[in-house]
Amino acid sequence: MTPARLLCLVYAVILLGAAAINYIPGLTDDQGLAFGIFALDPFDDALHLVSALWALFAGLRSQRAAQTFLILFGAAYLGDGVAGLLTGWGYLDFGIFTNDSLGPDFGWLRIAANLPHIGLGAVALVAGLVSVRK
Repeated sequence: MTPARLLCLVYAVILLGAAAINYIPGLTDDQGLAFGIFALDPFDDALHLVSALWALFAGLRSQRAAQTFLILFGAAYLGDGVAGLLTGWGYLDFGIFTNDSLGPDFGWLRIAANLPHIGLGAVALVAGLVSVRK
């Protein structure tokens, strides 16, 4: 199994975990925030679940499928995280289209809320691009 395909399987596990967070007792606070930071709703859960299934399929299917997943997923999630920093909303859950911009904010809470998408997106995008060049 190639590193790109293995990374897809790792992403499948991570994204399944993200989809399950709201359903594990004790991980959300009184306001429904996971770990006191992440405002996840059923749409976010569905997005994470679909992403996990895509990652699983790509990892099991082929090197080309893994590369495609890593590049497309990476670009989408990285962009969503950057949009979150700049506006307070992402586009993958349509928040940027349905809410007024909160403006740029580089405080610790906004960074913490967007860091998972930025980190997962950046790693996936770089890994996908590197695997294509080999």
